[in-house]
Amino acid sequence: MAAITEHAPANRLRSNSLGVGAITFMVISAAAPLTAVAGGTPLGMLMGNGAGFAGTYLIVTLLLLLFAVGYVTMARYVGNAGAFYSYAARGLGGLAGGGAALVAILSYNAMQIGVMGLLGAATSGLFAGWGIDLPWWVWSFAAIAAVAVLGYRQVDLSAKILTVLVLAEYAVVIILDLAILGTGGDGGLRMAPFSWSQITGGAPAIAILFCFAAFIGFEATTIYAEEARDPKVTVPRATYLSVLLIGVFYTATAWLMAVGAGVDKLLPTLQGLQDPTTFLFGLSDRYAGTLLSQAMGILFVSSLYAGVLAFHNAVARYIYVAGREKLLPETLGVTHAVHQSPHMGSVVQTVLAALVVGLFAVLGLDPVLALFSWLTNVGTLGVITLMAAASLAVVMFFRANPDTDESAFKTTLLPGLAFVAFAIVICLIVVNFGNLSGASGFLGVFLPSLVLIAAVVGFMLAGSLRGRNPAAFARLGQPMKG
Repeated sequence: MAAITEHAPANRLRSNSLGVGAITFMVISAAAPLTAVAGGTPLGMLMGNGAGFAGTYLIVTLLLLLFAVGYVTMARYVGNAGAFYSYAARGLGGLAGGGAALVAILSYNAMQIGVMGLLGAATSGLFAGWGIDLPWWVWSFAAIAAVAVLGYRQVDLSAKILTVLVLAEYAVVIILDLAILGTGGDGGLRMAPFSWSQITGGAPAIAILFCFAAFIGFEATTIYAEEARDPKVTVPRATYLSVLLIGVFYTATAWLMAVGAGVDKLLPTLQGLQDPTTFLFGLSDRYAGTLLSQAMGILFVSSLYAGVLAFHNAVARYIYVAGREKLLPETLGVTHAVHQSPHMGSVVQTVLAALVVGLFAVLGLDPVLALFSWLTNVGTLGVITLMAAASLAVVMFFRANPDTDESAFKTTLLPGLAFVAFAIVICLIVVNFGNLSGASGFLGVFLPSLVLIAAVVGFMLAGSLRGRNPAAFARLGQPMKG
């Protein structure tokens, strides 16, 4: 270990430590595939467009591939762990970069802490079935402690653990998919879920929002740019691979869930369930047996843990970069002497998570209907806002740098279309925030406004930096040297 300390560059993340596979599994774990399939998909079907949800997943996958084109094209010119912040700073200016940094810190914190609520509730329910009955917050605090240890250490340790967990999640769902496929489902392998009438039926806007929420995390590939092996190749490959793996998996599974229940029977079945998130487990009992359902129950908890660990790593890196580039106190912008991890950012995130979880526990608020629902919807709104900003930043960056020889198709047309699409989605989220989150009255207005408040605070911090240190302001979002 001493050799690492001696030869490691001072205050740098651990370079050359993550390949395409490691980064892909890190970001897929943030999307929490089993959680999305077991939780988000049935709710999206019920509240959205029923069987057409599978077709909606396909549309959102295509939109995110469209976004990824400009995103990975600019990634070759960024090379900074600040990801969305770096894009905004390079393409839209330092003030916008400051706003993006604070929105990112808010959003990924909200996602991580919100999922802690569902993790605590799911773990409590799992262990209660085994005779160990403890409050949800006990398990949430245990998870915070376990995540804190891994977040503090070198990133490749987290990557190895997340790879195992994600592979297990995929395995159990694919087994169920194959079982439904092999039997032909309830009434045959109909393609009706991909018909336009099914996709536009019910409340398609709500379905679109649920689908976008299920993908949150894939965009974090660029956060690991400073730790990747050959980032100009690794990051683009990991981004495309993540979108395709998540999108194809979600689309195929949602289709098979619909035909497994029966396209015409799907909504009545969901409406008859006291808890729609048990729908997948019911299909598993019917088509694959209770043993697989029991494995799913355990992996559902591990899926949530993988998600909070991945979001923790993302938050820690945003805090580290904001400190390193003097937007936040410089004491946050340092790496561990041995692990080369953003350990101070990790500690800050751990403390925030403990405080918020503790507050919800003391107030007696529901860990799922309040902590999970409120915060993850704030996080989703924030991340989609960052995607819109990144798309616009791509257009502006390449307009200001025409000598890059990149095609206008990749640098203007596709990111411009992505910006318009994300702007529409942002409006849908704001308008439907109360229905999505269950927050009403003052909270229904205050919670989504947190994204705007974070952006304003970030603008102010960047403006303050410009006044006290113009040279540091000019370097915001620049690639690390050496």
